[in-house]
Amino acid sequence: MPKTQQPQIRNAAIANFRLRRNHLLRNDDDAAADAATISRDMCGVQAQVMSAAYLQLWARNHTLTRSEIEDALWKTRTLVKTSLMRQTLHLIPADEFPLYIAALRPSRVAQALRTMARFGISREEGESITPLIMDALSAGPLRRPAIAAVVRPKVSKRARAWMEACWSMIRIPVAEGSICYGRGEGNEIVFIRTDQWLKDRSIKDQKLPKLKVESVAVTQAQCELFRKYLRAYGPASLHDFAHWSGISMQEVKPLLPLLQAELAEIPGEKKDRWLFPEDVAILNKTSTKETGVRLLPIFDSFLLAHREKDHLLSMQHYKRVYRNQGWISPVVLVDGAIAGVWSHKIQNKKLFVEVDPFGRLTRTQRAAIKREAEALAVFFESKLDLKFS
Repeated sequence: MPKTQQPQIRNAAIANFRLRRNHLLRNDDDAAADAATISRDMCGVQAQVMSAAYLQLWARNHTLTRSEIEDALWKTRTLVKTSLMRQTLHLIPADEFPLYIAALRPSRVAQALRTMARFGISREEGESITPLIMDALSAGPLRRPAIAAVVRPKVSKRARAWMEACWSMIRIPVAEGSICYGRGEGNEIVFIRTDQWLKDRSIKDQKLPKLKVESVAVTQAQCELFRKYLRAYGPASLHDFAHWSGISMQEVKPLLPLLQAELAEIPGEKKDRWLFPEDVAILNKTSTKETGVRLLPIFDSFLLAHREKDHLLSMQHYKRVYRNQGWISPVVLVDGAIAGVWSHKIQNKKLFVEVDPFGRLTRTQRAAIKREAEALAVFFESKLDLKFS
């Protein structure tokens, strides 16, 4: 079936559409959205720094409290913390855990096996380590050193050398969905078997695809993940999806012929941007009069969704946001574009917020930033001290 090409769409309408899908335009639905719903709609909350994950959820619903987010993670377990896109930690809804694992597993396991191969470890030997890790965790959650202490005496000398040189001992069972992150004390990181941690959510009974799964099962999962991604961040290209997901372009390219009949091509500088026709209709009706000002924390998922960032900021300010070693600054988002960076610290029950704009802010925008900072002070149960650089 030939692809459907749509008329040119204004950039402001696209920005507004993405903001709304990511709960970044304030409305009654956002105020009612819980942590799992927000995570579902934004395709996972980047959680390499947990404090930033809390603030990502807060930025999308100011009524959420830290205790509510922690309850979703550690009590009701409607959220799961594990390594996913781009080999980084994310929070995702527990009921979508099998989908993410099936879609991302081949590329993530292949990366781990390539690392092992540099130490002379064969695929068979690499896979044989997983049962040892699962046995070590059979009695409950453990920290990485405790797992290593159990596994090390049972593997070859070259495997021990790999374990000592690399942090990725648990990467394959994490990628396979066999283990995830449990709750540790303070900043302690512990791992737990998903058949124990998620048993109340029937994850075990959903027959997660195995490592040697037929390609059709993997492809179906990747197609569904691409659909979810487009609903949150479209219009977007295959290169955008590969960049966001960490799946190689070699794996991503076959998805387009399978989905093209469902999609509409959005013209513009990137000729291969795609969106669902029903979302094109919504986008065309989107009002661009609504304004949104948000304080997004470090590593916010909204800033990681596309390969190129020219829709967010100019190259003049690029290095102030996308910094060395993959560090991403907290930003002031105004109508879907980055208008500056900000920082915060807490001392003696006082929240100090400093905003460093890239250009002149209007009186209305400064007032909106102040309201955001005041809401952040409520989240931290602190008094606010706000400063504009």
